[in-house]
Amino acid sequence: MKLSNYYIPTLKEAPKDADNLSAKLMIRAGLIRKLGSGLYEWLPLGLKVLKKVENIVREEMDRAGACEVWLPVVQPAELWNETGRWQHFGDQLLKLTDRKKAEFCVAPTAEEVITDLARKDISSYKQLPVCLYQFGTKFRDEIRPRFGVMRAREFYMKDAYSFCATEEQAADWYERMYKAYQRIFQRCGFQFKAVEADTGAIGGNFSHEFMVLADNGEDVIANCPSCDYAANTEKAAVQAPQVTINEADFKPMEKRPTPKAYTVEDVANVLGVTPDKLIKLLVFTADGEPVVALVRGDHELNEPKLRALLKCTELAKASEEVYTQVTGSPVGFAGPQGLKARNPKVKILADNYVKGVVNGVAGGNEVDVHVINVNPSRDIEVDGYYDLKIASPGDHCAKCGAEFKFTRGIEVGHVFKLGTKYSSAMKAEFLTEKQTSAPFIMGCYGIGISRVVAAAIEQSHDDNGIIWPAGIAPFDVALVAIDYESNPDVKKAADEMCAKLEAAGLSVLMDERNERPGIKFKDMDLIGLPHRVVISSRTVGDGQFEYKRRAEKDSVRKNLSDADAFIQELKK
Repeated sequence: MKLSNYYIPTLKEAPKDADNLSAKLMIRAGLIRKLGSGLYEWLPLGLKVLKKVENIVREEMDRAGACEVWLPVVQPAELWNETGRWQHFGDQLLKLTDRKKAEFCVAPTAEEVITDLARKDISSYKQLPVCLYQFGTKFRDEIRPRFGVMRAREFYMKDAYSFCATEEQAADWYERMYKAYQRIFQRCGFQFKAVEADTGAIGGNFSHEFMVLADNGEDVIANCPSCDYAANTEKAAVQAPQVTINEADFKPMEKRPTPKAYTVEDVANVLGVTPDKLIKLLVFTADGEPVVALVRGDHELNEPKLRALLKCTELAKASEEVYTQVTGSPVGFAGPQGLKARNPKVKILADNYVKGVVNGVAGGNEVDVHVINVNPSRDIEVDGYYDLKIASPGDHCAKCGAEFKFTRGIEVGHVFKLGTKYSSAMKAEFLTEKQTSAPFIMGCYGIGISRVVAAAIEQSHDDNGIIWPAGIAPFDVALVAIDYESNPDVKKAADEMCAKLEAAGLSVLMDERNERPGIKFKDMDLIGLPHRVVISSRTVGDGQFEYKRRAEKDSVRKNLSDADAFIQELKK
């Protein structure tokens, strides 16, 4: 393909609203253009990468035994009402009505639709197991779209769903998909890690995220160097600290004024203590019922852990009205000391680290007042201590006790054990060997195809632009022909090289434009093809061409007469 015939509108500078590295490089390299908030147009070069990723995923899904389908992007509300997600999915669900006033949504996922499909056609255990997958557009109305195509409102993904008759079949399909995902991301050329993860809005009882390791990743991974346990910090199980408390050290509680101190840092500064001395009180509603959670001031509450502990469907921060009703205090100033006495019915759950606070600080139940010398074992009655914090530096693995190490990553795939959450709700059942009805045991397996493209750039780039992994590069070779129109020998050598490369099965983007060499080299470095071949008046005069790998700094000269052998090496 000649570059002059190809639509690649490269830019010297990225737009100011491009807010991460991959977005900047994708726009500058002419892969995408922004249409609106969280909406992107994919241009020819970007689409080639997208389709390469799609083809790798399709091949591995077929290899695993899954069957491809094509599902509608507009889904009827009645299916979502069967599972209750029409009300509970949240504002990300884009709802619409047709001319008959029937309600629909633009698909953010496809559990309801695929379960409906299976219940129509699968009636016996003899037809199971089955795994169906699709590639399709999804839409989630993100409140703050960011990071280019990595957190866009409209995105392209592969989602697969397994339907099984037994737990053994379900475990087998989970393992098949887990291994398929490993092969997919290996073929994409990634450094990645599979980590335990929260199941989130999709539900289910077990899941793994596949994380591309990248310094700019939006997710943090807790890795255990001893037992190889790894999890997203939303899931990572933290060992309870060893607590030794001497009650002789306890001091009497005292109220202290803390005017205009609204944050942990403000309160700590006013009282001259460190944030780990503070006890934060948070009020939530779990399926409508109020619950109080306590964490140390230097820690963050892990809402997925709290939701899992409470086994609730919906967990939300309490309104100001509920907060005041539960605590009897102005918002932001509630303290847990004596709370059970004031409100015996309230459930209070505390993180394990709270137990070790000695002479700590809590809200004073009055505006601009805090209480010092609060000691949980003496002053706070709780319903239990649990692992409720987001894993952070200094924490230890709950499995083996080794201290966690932390890395950053980008989620590109997620596999879930759904169990019977959707099949039970939708009465999607089959006849067992014993001729009794049972709900399908389901699994769900997603890959963000458009996210994979951005993640590849986040992991592999330099100051000059993208460095594509060979498996997903839009073209294999950048052929830069300098003096192509003015020197017949250059034109002949470049055309012959291009023909030989393509005959060997390598795709070529040839820059034969009448531009300065520096402009051509900058564009090709920005685009990031794995291999670069340069043919110019200078090299042709010596019977040679210049070769450089995109990931390497130095180029080498090779003889044009050795082109066939060079191309065979390039294919390896």
